[in-house]
Amino acid sequence: MSNELFAQRLKSAMEQQHMKQVDLVRAAEERGLKLGKSHVSQYVSGKTVPREEILRFLAETLQVDAGWLTGDDETKPADGEPYVREFRKSTKLDHVLYDVRGPVVEEADRMENEGVRILKLNIGNPAPFDFHAPDEVVFDLRRQLTKCEGYSPANGLFSARKAIMQYAQLKKIPNVSVDDIYTGNGVSELINLCMSALLDNGDEILIPSPDYPLWTACATLAGGKVVHYICDEQSDWYPDLADIRRKITSRTKAIVIINPNNPTGALYPREVLQQIVDIAREHQLMIFSDEIYDRLVMDGEEHVSIASLAPDLFCVTYSGLSKSHMVAGFRIGWMILSGNKRIARDYIEGIKMLSNMRLCSNVPAQSIVQTALGGFQSVNSYIEPGGRIYEQRDYIYHALTEIPGITAVKPKAAFYIFPKLDIKKFHIVDDEKFVLDLLKEKKILLIHGGGFNWHQPDHFRVVYLPRLEVLKEAAGKIADFLSTYHQ
Repeated sequence: MSNELFAQRLKSAMEQQHMKQVDLVRAAEERGLKLGKSHVSQYVSGKTVPREEILRFLAETLQVDAGWLTGDDETKPADGEPYVREFRKSTKLDHVLYDVRGPVVEEADRMENEGVRILKLNIGNPAPFDFHAPDEVVFDLRRQLTKCEGYSPANGLFSARKAIMQYAQLKKIPNVSVDDIYTGNGVSELINLCMSALLDNGDEILIPSPDYPLWTACATLAGGKVVHYICDEQSDWYPDLADIRRKITSRTKAIVIINPNNPTGALYPREVLQQIVDIAREHQLMIFSDEIYDRLVMDGEEHVSIASLAPDLFCVTYSGLSKSHMVAGFRIGWMILSGNKRIARDYIEGIKMLSNMRLCSNVPAQSIVQTALGGFQSVNSYIEPGGRIYEQRDYIYHALTEIPGITAVKPKAAFYIFPKLDIKKFHIVDDEKFVLDLLKEKKILLIHGGGFNWHQPDHFRVVYLPRLEVLKEAAGKIADFLSTYHQ
């Protein structure tokens, strides 16, 4: 079927039934179908077409023939004409979303291609905002580059894994040797690898809402059923422990925590982590802990690795240099297997298999791990009073919360804030439309809360990496936009 023809007829049918995109999402939810706002947006814009099950739902809901929607009533080849095979993406991707680089970003790219300047506050990429790698790290990379032309062992260079092991010891993570550490092309690759090695179709995994959406995407792609537990904004965005307990079933294999948290900037105290460990112990769950921002903690707070509290459980802890050392483009992350590895022997064999299949991670980036973790930690100058990240965090928190209709929890770590919109004041029913409208009018790119698997249309994420003068301009434009905005 033609994407453009399908989009044209879908919009026509929606107009005939006086239905908006959000109406289709709600109707699907009532039918027990998983249809996100981003999916519908992509259908309407002609970027993709639905799978068979969703196509039938759309046709029934809009009271049209499915063949008419797809154009099959007109595009069948005439007698004697050759059949043209059409190649479509795998149905495994039907429920996979990653809106950090999704439809709104695609619109921003289209605008940029037309010469429009866009302020991108959508992704935590330090380099474009004048954050740079420590000089010593760059110096060592240059010196070692000619020695990094070949493959490394699949799990990583010994020097890198030894440095990571020593870092794990400082974090009090128990029962870790160099063989329990795997380097990756960023933490993202390792998350994908771990989900693929663990989940069978229908296996359940607990992931926070809001989350970093790669977790949900990778677990879904692996065939797992993602069950989102709520992080409570009224409690500084800490995980809702009662909600976690309610959502555990006999099929639940693991729980994911993101600490420090992206997108909220929350930092979980030891007491909360201990209660999560107690729940995992009671229900015999694995723990995956994404700690990529563990060296970006402000206000004198302490980051605690949950694995340090769980020596009898099997834990996988993720971190890397992308954020703390401002080298996101180098793609260097790692994971640490700790605790009771005896109960995960077969799973670890699966990790080894997938690790071997990708041969190794980026060797030049691995070569700087020892220097990065062992030397002067320049990131500390950014996160103390007077430092760029600290001051930018303080500014954006106060600037946004002074705008009528916006509230926020002050972040304690990372470089994100996740403000809340008064949806009654602004009549917001579609948060993706809100950020798209802001993009088109003020040329500012944000990600809506739904992009982080937050299921109310009342949040958005701001990256506060730009310098203060840029943040002041952005906050002023957001305030001006909201002074008259209604959906």
